[in-house]
Amino acid sequence: MSEAVYKVVEIVGTSEQSISKAIDNGIARAAGTLRHLGWFEVEQIRGNIKDGKVNRYQVTLKVGFTLE
Repeated sequence: MSEAVYKVVEIVGTSEQSISKAIDNGIARAAGTLRHLGWFEVEQIRGNIKDGKVNRYQVTLKVGFTLE
C-alpha cells in the first residue's frame, strides 16, 4: 500500500452575494475539472466596492486533492 500524494492549486471564487457563496462557487468550479478534492484553505478575502457598497466578494483559496 503506497502513501497518498497531494497537489495544491490556488483559485479565486467570486460572488455578488457573500463570502460563503464565493467559496462555494470556487469549489464547485474546481470540482468540475479536478478529481479527488479533499480540502480547502482560505488565503485571502477581498472585494470590489461600487457606489459605496460591496459589489463583489473575492476569496482566494488553496485547494488540495489526491493525485491518482
